Order: sequence, then structure tokens, then C-alpha cells
Amino acid sequence: MDTKLLYQPLAQVEADAVAVVLFEEESTPADLKFAASWLDEIKTSGEFLGKSGELAVLHQPHGIKAKRLVAVGGGKKAAFDSASLRKVSGSTVRTLKQKGVKSLAWLLEGREAEAAVEGAILGNFEPEQHKTSTDNKSLAAFHVIAAADGAEIEKSFERGIILGDSQNFARELINEPANLLTPMVLADKARAMSSASGLECEILDQDRMMQLGMGSLLGVSQGSAEPPALIVIRYKPEAPSKSSDHLALVGKGVTFDTGGVSIKPADGMEKMKYDMAGGAAVLGAMRALAKLKPSIPVTAFVPAVENMVSSRAQRPGDIVKSLNGKTIEVLNTDAEGRLILIDAITYAKRLGCSHLIDAATLTGAIVVALGHVNIGAFTNNEDFLAKVMSAAKAEGEKMWHMPLDDEYKELLKSAFADLANIGGRYGGAISAAWFLREFVDDTPWVHLDIAGTAWLDEPKPHMAKGPSGVCVRTFVKLALGW
Repeated sequence: MDTKLLYQPLAQVEADAVAVVLFEEESTPADLKFAASWLDEIKTSGEFLGKSGELAVLHQPHGIKAKRLVAVGGGKKAAFDSASLRKVSGSTVRTLKQKGVKSLAWLLEGREAEAAVEGAILGNFEPEQHKTSTDNKSLAAFHVIAAADGAEIEKSFERGIILGDSQNFARELINEPANLLTPMVLADKARAMSSASGLECEILDQDRMMQLGMGSLLGVSQGSAEPPALIVIRYKPEAPSKSSDHLALVGKGVTFDTGGVSIKPADGMEKMKYDMAGGAAVLGAMRALAKLKPSIPVTAFVPAVENMVSSRAQRPGDIVKSLNGKTIEVLNTDAEGRLILIDAITYAKRLGCSHLIDAATLTGAIVVALGHVNIGAFTNNEDFLAKVMSAAKAEGEKMWHMPLDDEYKELLKSAFADLANIGGRYGGAISAAWFLREFVDDTPWVHLDIAGTAWLDEPKPHMAKGPSGVCVRTFVKLALGW
């Protein structure tokens, strides 16, 4: 999709449609005096009241060159933020492209070009890369009409393009079926992205992980014919960092999850290709950070495995030894994400990372607790969590602070090993987070359980059904604001 900033009067813009955000109880803006009678009519009739998500189209408007004038409801002006703009931009694109609109110009409200172009790029995405024929209803051009030239708007617009493209990069990875995206193929894609972005990439193969002693990760992968990989990607700032902080982004990369011997039900198992959504978010964030250049070093860790059933597969009751030396009794082979994450977390600490944040489609229990609205956020450091939550709020990615009281640790007791990999029926998302915390020690750490937010079972007005790419923007905002 062609994206461009335009510095010209709205009346002179040539496009299939020009979109203008209008708010509840707002009088007709000066730019739209030519359409005042139409706006009065649709407001009086109740067809358009400026409520969030509303859309009204005037065809062949007099006074402008565009073929359509589109009134977009913004809701209450005082509550309209960048997250609101991102959503209405995406929903407008998704509505208009189905009506044959190929070029859309967006009249900018204030200086927030980033969210406008970001929403358009995300809204234009369709998970159709494997269809041999599509209806080809996609937007070819999205232009933002700015009131005046300025470096701030230019930077905002460029950031929006980078973030939108990087989130879609993650969505494309998540949407790949497991026969085409094995752990080593994911590693190859990570290597290619790193090379194109100027990042350092190292792939630890099975032999190297065995030498290091990553028994927890390798126990999960042993049932698959596809070899595992630990993807490590490094971003180093051009100028020496004033801080000694080193941020680690850790993402679960299970390219397909059958549940192993503790096999999942057949119903819905096809969706388990999305079990690497945390890893994809980490890769998408690194792609963006390479272009936006935060002032601190950031290293990504994506343990990539396939959790399969075979004669060699891990069994319930097996005991494995993790990279940090602790032993784990595997009571359920479907609780595999935590087993691969702990070895990646330990390795990140060994490489000198001072702050850890992980994203994982870790538990069905978080979906029971929070539905498909909020990410579950867990931490051992309230100050670090506050930074993450602030970044998430700025990017419109909802998170809810979940507890990690000491009493929950008792759920992980094992009679035969240092700890068990599950904690029973109740508080499953919390015991899973506590399991990870056992390997973090005192390093500031935040765990994001994205099982309920990484995949959309139904399309949203602003986003297609399928992978959401959640956490990409939060990770980038966190690193840039360090």
C-alpha cells in the first residue's frame, strides 16, 4: 500500500475518498463548509451523530476533487486518543475497501499521523497469503493530509508505517501453517529479517543447546522430527548507552502444539499454529527497533520448538533438568511453553540482560479469567511493570495486573523434583507465571500471557480475523521510552 503525507488543501486532493473525523455535538469544521447542508441533514435524521465507529458517505461532493467525502465518527472529542484514532482509521479502511475504494486520503486531526497510518496498514491486512484467488479488495493508497509541513509530523508518520508494517510482519508469521513454518524455518525467517534490518542474529541448534544443558527446552522438542532452535537477535545502539540497562524480549515459539502425550482435543487444534505468537511479536518488535533505534541494547530470545506425539515424545512423569540446574517433574506435556521459556530466560540472564519481559500464549486459564480483552500481566518488580503498563496504555494494548502471592508457589510442589510444571486446576495462569518466576530470581521481569488476545476468532471492525500481532507496539514503546 502506497503511503504518503500531503500538504495541500482538502479541496485539491484527488482520491477515491477523503475521510474526516467528526465528533459528537461538534459544529461543522471550516474545511467542510461546502458540505454543511449534507452534514446537517444526516445529523438531523440520526443517520450520523458522530458516535465512534459511525460512517456516512457523500458521493460526488461539490467543492472537492475527491469522488467521496466520508464522515467518520470519533465519539466524544475529549476521549479521542491515539488508540481511538488507530481503530477508526482501520475500520474506515476495512469498510471502504469492500466498496471498491482504492485510494483514501485522511484529514489529520492535530499532529497524530502515527496512529492514523498505523490503523490503515493494520486494517488493510488480510490473512490470505495462501489463497490462489481472492476478491483483491485492498486499499492501494493511503495518504494523510496535514495542515502544515513539519519534522514532528514527518517523524510521526514514518513511525506509524514502521510499526504497522512490523506488526503485520508478526501477523504473517503467526498465520503460517505448521507444515510451512517449522522451528528451523522460523529461524531462517528471523535470520533474513535480521540481515535486512542490520541486526545480529545467532541460531542455537540442538547440539549447542545440549552442550549448554537446556534439558527443559529439549524435552519438549524430543517428540518432533523437526529440530528445535533458540533464536537470538541483538540490537546495539550506535552511540554508547548512558545506562547499564539491557532489555531482553523473550517470546514463546511453539510452531505447533498438539499437547504432546497429554494431547489436546481435536476441536480447535488447527489454531495451534498461533502458539508462536509471542515469538512473532518479539521478532516484529526487533524489526521496528532496528529502524527506530532506541538508546539501550535490546536482545530477543525466541525458543522455537514443535510439541508433537511420537514414540520419542516426553511423557507425564518425566523429570528434566533445566539450564539453571533445577529439576522439573513434567506432570502435563501440554504445559510446554513454560518449559521452553525458562531455558531462554536463564540464557538471557547469562548474556547480561538486566530486565526481562516475555510474551507467551501460555494458558487457557488466562482466557477464563480475562476473556479476549486484556493481556494478563505478572511481575516481580512493580516499577518495571508500571513502565510496561504505561507503554501498553499509550499503544492501546490492554493489560491487567495479575497477582503472584507467595501462597500460589505452593501449587508447584513436587515429591520427586525441585518443582512440577503445573499447579492443578485452579489459578492456572498464576501458577504458570510462578513457574517462570522460579527461574528469574531477582532480575526485574514481566510476564505477559497473551493466550486470549493474540488471535481473533471473529473479525473486528478495525482488524481481520486471525492473528492480531499484539505486544509489538508495547515492546517498541517500552524500549524507545527507556
